[in-house]
Amino acid sequence: MKLPVVRTASTLDLLARPCALKPTPNPSRGGEQGGAPAPASWPVPLLGGARGGFCGKGTRTPHAENGSVLIIVIWVAFGLVSLALYFAHSMSFELRSSDNRVATIEAEQAIEGAARSVSNILAKTITQQQLPGTMPDPLGYRSEAVPVGDARFWLIGRDTNTWQNGPDRLTFGLVDEASKLNLNTATMDMLQALPNMTAELAANIVAWRQSTNDASVGGAQSETYLRLQPPYLCKNAPFETVDELRLVYGLNLELLYGEDSNLNGLLDPNETDGETLPPLDNRDSRLDPGLLEYVTVYSHEPTSRTNVNTRQQLEALLTSVFDSARASQIAGRVRAALGGEVGPVGGRPGTGDSGGGRGAAVSSFTSLLEFYMKSGMTAEEFSQIEASLTVTTNIQSLVNVNTASQAVLTSIPGIGTDKAPALVAYRQSNPSQANSIAWVLDVLDRDATRVGLAGPYITAHSYQFTADVAAVGHHGRGYRRVRFVFDTSDGTPRIVYRQDLTHLGWALGKQGRADLLVAKGIR
Repeated sequence: MKLPVVRTASTLDLLARPCALKPTPNPSRGGEQGGAPAPASWPVPLLGGARGGFCGKGTRTPHAENGSVLIIVIWVAFGLVSLALYFAHSMSFELRSSDNRVATIEAEQAIEGAARSVSNILAKTITQQQLPGTMPDPLGYRSEAVPVGDARFWLIGRDTNTWQNGPDRLTFGLVDEASKLNLNTATMDMLQALPNMTAELAANIVAWRQSTNDASVGGAQSETYLRLQPPYLCKNAPFETVDELRLVYGLNLELLYGEDSNLNGLLDPNETDGETLPPLDNRDSRLDPGLLEYVTVYSHEPTSRTNVNTRQQLEALLTSVFDSARASQIAGRVRAALGGEVGPVGGRPGTGDSGGGRGAAVSSFTSLLEFYMKSGMTAEEFSQIEASLTVTTNIQSLVNVNTASQAVLTSIPGIGTDKAPALVAYRQSNPSQANSIAWVLDVLDRDATRVGLAGPYITAHSYQFTADVAAVGHHGRGYRRVRFVFDTSDGTPRIVYRQDLTHLGWALGKQGRADLLVAKGIR
């Protein structure tokens, strides 16, 4: 049997008749002769055509259409997921930012609460203690990690007895401004005795505050400042803040801050690593602070006091505190010391002078220490009236010998490098005598020359205090730091200066951060 010849369409035929293709039966498989239906020959895809697609009318097959739709759906889903992730990520950052902002507000409110707390502490000290000008007892108030809602605050203080020996933990409490030299009253020699100070820098400081622009007194004058860029004039007026030192010719940040770049009184890791991180330090495990640690502009004392050089005022005060016999005895010794008539002979154990001996007469007392030495009073008696006494109507800014650091005490005439360590050691061993300057007489060996030099510059009372407040919000976030200066000289605490120190960075040390992490884990 002769098989029929099946002619297959060539490519040219398909191109010529792109739409004429139809399924054709296969005669060899029976086809229409009753055999099984032959499979159809399906259209062949073309490179071109009436519509550039498949044969027929240029439309895709169902399988191709489904694949295209799937790809489109996948891309749309991918885009939507990407947008969802982007917005979720953005919202996460917004949530964290808002949480940090809330923590910052909590810290700021904690600082405001700390200021009110310090004001109450100072007011309570004034009303409850009979001795004005007394430093609040650090054990009588909280100063470390004090809770205010979810926030906490710290009062960063100083231990002027030991803090320069490279402390590894912070000291907390109020800072006595009278423990520093006052820039507006310290002499050039006193300023020059401070660490890292030179005669030229001391002269420039004095020239800045003096009222006249006179080059003959030494120090940089306006002609020097006018050569700077930008130029400005020498102030020729008292310092208003210690930061004003940055304007004084020759003083830079290294001299002002020293190794204590964040002004916290703590030797931080970056302050004992040499040249690795600022500031530059000598890696001697000791904190070498700058000039800002030793000076102030706020210390002063009340003006309404009894002048020991005024006989009537002094006798009235003595009569109001002591019995008439003892008051008369003290008044007589004072008159004798001033070159007047000799009063009743006497004296008691521990008096400033031997019984009946008046020593060399003076025209007037130059200091309360000299008055005590010649009055014949005991240390206990003197401490009862000391805060009410003065030797002049022009009250100077005195240094509290009970709170000043060794570096500051060294700069005081009559004390110097030989007696400053002895003063610090004595007050550490006898803290109960910190409300008077009577004990200084013994440390100075009752040397009239030393007493005459040192007496006019020292006191045992303080009326201005700094509260260096650092605070964080919940979870230890939102760190803030503000310094307040309180003045109590008029009997009521008031804020006279406020400065934001947040830009100086973390001031609570490694231990403070570790304590916060522990507290966070507990909560």
